[in-house]
Amino acid sequence: MTQLGTRDLHDGDAALALQALGWILSDEPRAERLLGLTGLAPDELRASLGEQATLAAILSFLTGHENDLVACADALQVPPASIAAAAQRLEGTTA
Repeated sequence: MTQLGTRDLHDGDAALALQALGWILSDEPRAERLLGLTGLAPDELRASLGEQATLAAILSFLTGHENDLVACADALQVPPASIAAAAQRLEGTTA
């Protein structure tokens, strides 16, 4: 486990969130929806990529849209449940 902020995270949660962000940003309408739902401007998103809350928001965005979650998981070759579990850890809702 690694330390990010004040919470212990499984190794790879931040990396998974960043990989997911890359996938999200590969589609302009999806990227615009992420920015709209998070309220972040592109510069704010870039500046906050090291923050746990931003990483959690990226994965939560996917867990809130099952089609995107499944498509992203397929593209990243991970089970959708792994993305959902990482989102919960980043949000601090599970140990």
